Amino acid sequence: MKKKVYGKELRQRGRKLSAWSSFWRFPIVWMIAGAVGIILIDTVFRQLTAQAEGAVSLIFTLVMGFLAILVYKLTLTFLARRSTPEISGQRAGTEAILGVLTGTIFITGSVLIIAALGGYSFQWASSADPSTVLISSVKPALEGAVIEELIFRGLMFQAMDTWGGKPLALAVTSLFFGASHLGNTGATVWSAFAIVLEAGVLLGAAFLWRRNLWFTMGLHLAWNTMEGLLGIPVSGHAAAGLFTVKMNGDALLTGGDFGLEGSIVPVAISLLFSVPMLIAGARKRRVDAGKPSALK
Repeated sequence: MKKKVYGKELRQRGRKLSAWSSFWRFPIVWMIAGAVGIILIDTVFRQLTAQAEGAVSLIFTLVMGFLAILVYKLTLTFLARRSTPEISGQRAGTEAILGVLTGTIFITGSVLIIAALGGYSFQWASSADPSTVLISSVKPALEGAVIEELIFRGLMFQAMDTWGGKPLALAVTSLFFGASHLGNTGATVWSAFAIVLEAGVLLGAAFLWRRNLWFTMGLHLAWNTMEGLLGIPVSGHAAAGLFTVKMNGDALLTGGDFGLEGSIVPVAISLLFSVPMLIAGARKRRVDAGKPSALK
């Protein structure tokens, strides 16, 4: 009799554990859990870096990035029960550099076109200290690149992909990414829509193409850093910059107070980047689908 009761208790306990495990493996659950953990780390280190200066603040940001990536890794491994090749150390440096180059070309090209159309004029800020400007540009850019990419292209994209496929993942992450910038200085409905296309779609396409977060982080980092160095507002956030920028003409060309992201120019250029990336990503998936399962 005792054996039957004991066996029944074990089965009940096993069912409870199975239900609890299934709960954490539900995409929305592990997405939220991971995002909360990453945001908490970001919040704590924002307080620390607010009191630090120069290279020390940059070191704090690097530590924050490492811990945020660790939380992401633990969330996917133990809650979602899936591997994390997107943050593999293999080719991490190569992918990050490729992302930085892509972001630099994208921003530089957009700025040059706007300047050629008379929207921007630059003058060297003689009072600016290059090392200070560099750190003040790289630090928030690095913070945003790591945190936002882990949450949007890492957790949210893959949760939505699991739930409804890649088109849904691209659409949802792009819309949420645009909406997350609505509270910034100078933000409008247009600027949010522009962010959806030029950042949400572009970064999502980049993730689908390269299949790793190092590339999207590098692209995101170069994007914000270049704007900061040039003295252009970064999604509404003022930048010290090595130059003072004078904006001329309609906000649709210059982006107005919101900065470059509010301009029609990078929106158009981003589509020129995104479409080939999406096509390359789709081709890569078809090739992998035709391989034996052991090779996928």
